[in-house]
Amino acid sequence: MELINNFLEFELFSVGKYSLKVIALFMVLLIIIITKVILTLIKKSIFRKNNLDEFNEGNRYSLFQIIKYIIWVIAVGFILESLGVKVSILLAGSAALLVGVGLGLQQTFNDIISGIILLSERSIRVADILEIDGAILKIQEIGLRTSKGLNTDDISIIIPNSLITTNKVINWSHQTKQNRFRIEVGVMYGCDVEFVIKILEDSAKEHPEVNDEKLIEARLVNFGNSSLDFQVLFYSSTIFGSDRMKSDIRRTINHKFNENNIIIPFPQLDVHIKSNPK
Repeated sequence: MELINNFLEFELFSVGKYSLKVIALFMVLLIIIITKVILTLIKKSIFRKNNLDEFNEGNRYSLFQIIKYIIWVIAVGFILESLGVKVSILLAGSAALLVGVGLGLQQTFNDIISGIILLSERSIRVADILEIDGAILKIQEIGLRTSKGLNTDDISIIIPNSLITTNKVINWSHQTKQNRFRIEVGVMYGCDVEFVIKILEDSAKEHPEVNDEKLIEARLVNFGNSSLDFQVLFYSSTIFGSDRMKSDIRRTINHKFNENNIIIPFPQLDVHIKSNPK
C-alpha cells in the first residue's frame, strides 16, 4: 500500500508553485473512462428497441447529442480541477481574452448556437429530406457546429448550422411521407385539350412510385405565347429520388405525345416589316 501511495504521489514535474503528480494523471484517465462508460450506457438506453415506438430516430439522436455535450463539459471541468486548475479563477482572469476571442469567432459561435437550437427544437432530424438553396439533401448527422447531408449525387456536403436556422429551408419529411409533385409541359395550339390531360394523367399513373390511390390531376394552367401550358400533379413517397422519377414520367409523356402526333412547340417570334412609302 505504501508503495502504491508513493507511486501516486510521485512528482512528474513542477513549475513554480505548480506540480504535476501521477495521481492527477490517474484521475484524468479515470474521469475520461467514467464519462465514456456513462455515455455508452445512456446511448444503449436511448437507442434500445423498447424506445422505438416512443421516439423516432431523429428524436433519439438529438436527445443523445445534447446529453453528450453536457456530460463532456462537466467532465472537462472535473479534469481541469484534478490537474490543479481552478476553473472559476481561470474564467474570471480570462474574461477580456474571451471577449476578444468571441468577437473573432462570432460566426463559429453563431453556428454552435444554431446547432443547439436544432438539437433541442428537433425541427430538423437525422434522415430528414431538406431542400436548401434548390438542392435536395438527406441529413446524415447533426453536429454542434455543422451538419452533414448527402445530396442526390451521393456527395456528402458539410452545412453550417446557421445556414439551416437562418435561411428558408423546405423539410419534405416534416409532416407526411406522401408529397405532391408537379411536371409542366406545353403543347401546340389546336391540340385536343381533354386528350392531352388524359395522356398526362395516364403517364403519371403508370409510374410504380406514384401513389395512384391519391388524386392525380392534370390542368391547363395558361395560354402561353407559343403553347398551351399544362401541368400534372401527383403524390409520391419518393422524395430523395424525385428527379429520377420525374424524368421517367417525362419520357413516358414524350413517348405518348409522339405516338399521337402531339407536338411540343419551341418559342417562336414573328417579325413584321413595314415598307416606307418614301
